[in-house]
Amino acid sequence: MDTKEIQRLLDYIAKSPLAEVSIETEGLKVSVKKHSEAAPVVTYSAPAVAAASAPVASAAPVAPAAVEASADQYYTIKSPMIGTFYRAAGPDKENYVEVGSDIEPGKTVCMIEAMKLFNEIDSEVAGKIVKILVENATPVEFDQPLFLVEKA
Repeated sequence: MDTKEIQRLLDYIAKSPLAEVSIETEGLKVSVKKHSEAAPVVTYSAPAVAAASAPVASAAPVAPAAVEASADQYYTIKSPMIGTFYRAAGPDKENYVEVGSDIEPGKTVCMIEAMKLFNEIDSEVAGKIVKILVENATPVEFDQPLFLVEKA
């Protein structure tokens, strides 16, 4: 499935009476659950992608953690869609992860809102967050680096 197909599916589900939908293809798993009186929450598990071979120059770090080693030793968690990046489920909620947080595959690291749908983004690797590359509540592009993870 490409991004446009996923977005069409989400639009259809948002307008339908369905309460829950799960689709799994080779390399992609999409699960959509509608909650009463709230926006649906979507969880994506994208296939593992090799770490970027060049450092990200245009991203502003959120935490002042100095990452002195080259970026190729880190796994890069990238955005699976276009939308608005959020570090927490709400303004009064704790952030999903911080610099130094240990993560496991399936752990939610952030949320991306796209077309009024809030999509939980899960980690595909185990490790430790060493750098957060995006400011909270800012727009992100498809495949934009979000986090650098030191693999466990």
